[in-house]
Amino acid sequence: MKRRVFLQTVGTAAGGVALGFRPLFADPADSTRKLIPHASGLPRRILGRTGRAVSIVGYPGLALSKVAQEAANEAVHAAFKRGVNYYDVAPAYGDSEIKMGIALQGIPRDQIFLSCKTKMRDAAGARSELERSLTRLKTDRFDLYQMHVMSTKDDVEKAFAPGGAMETLLKAREEKLVHALGFSAHTKEAALALLERYKFDTVMYPVNFIEHFTHKFDPEVLALARKSGAAVIAIKPISAGSWKPGEKKTRNNYWYKPIEDQSEIDLALRFTLSLDPVVTALPISFTDLADKSITSAIGYRPATESDIGAVRTLAEKYAPLFPRRPNWVGPGPHSEYYRYV
Repeated sequence: MKRRVFLQTVGTAAGGVALGFRPLFADPADSTRKLIPHASGLPRRILGRTGRAVSIVGYPGLALSKVAQEAANEAVHAAFKRGVNYYDVAPAYGDSEIKMGIALQGIPRDQIFLSCKTKMRDAAGARSELERSLTRLKTDRFDLYQMHVMSTKDDVEKAFAPGGAMETLLKAREEKLVHALGFSAHTKEAALALLERYKFDTVMYPVNFIEHFTHKFDPEVLALARKSGAAVIAIKPISAGSWKPGEKKTRNNYWYKPIEDQSEIDLALRFTLSLDPVVTALPISFTDLADKSITSAIGYRPATESDIGAVRTLAEKYAPLFPRRPNWVGPGPHSEYYRYV
């Protein structure tokens, strides 16, 4: 085993905290970064304080909303056979919960890590969504339950106020309806505020090479997550950013551009999965791209200095997604975004 090699810092967080980028070797002294081999070929990692080993690529439940039930069944079971044991879904994803609940039948519950979310900021609304999700997913518990689409400090204040969603999450954990608690955020403002407010088990956040190199969207969040001991679940890892003016949108006018080329997917995922403390990643929610991402993860290897240079160059080819609307903090004209995140 080669000794760990630290590469040049590629991002600097607020307060002078440096975000190190490094290859991931199976170092017993750093179990959070250790790749755990699996018979399928798809490695796993321990998801922080949850203590559970999850595949380094999860299955995006939203993808099931775009296919019929039979295709959903096939996709979920095919992913499981290829080594995926982490399945993510949310009430906001159309009929995905219903389809996933059916599709997961026949797969032993103790062999999967099932996560869900709530967009409700009040305790009663969050409880209602939790109970409905448990019914739809045909399960008695979630391995991870998260507050969904946290975007502003107002979201944070509402969730933590008396009668807020956090009351439901904490009570549900006491009742053993959920095991770990986390959140998904799509702004640095919300993510940092949440990490400072409570010791969450996980952070779901966009970690993408374009956003990283063009405007350092992730370093502060990754640094604070690492400091607090929260495992990071990366989203948007194979986003190709915003559609450029005049560019023909594909995939039924999806709200952002996905990477389609397998070699670019390999490079983009390699970059994201090599950032500390990213444990796993959720690909864009299309069944074929989920399949390509699984292929990439099966062939995963730690990023090298050459890879860093290649992905930096690749970022110049695309337009960033999130800076396009820096004050994007609510629905309205951007409701398509809030429908799917």
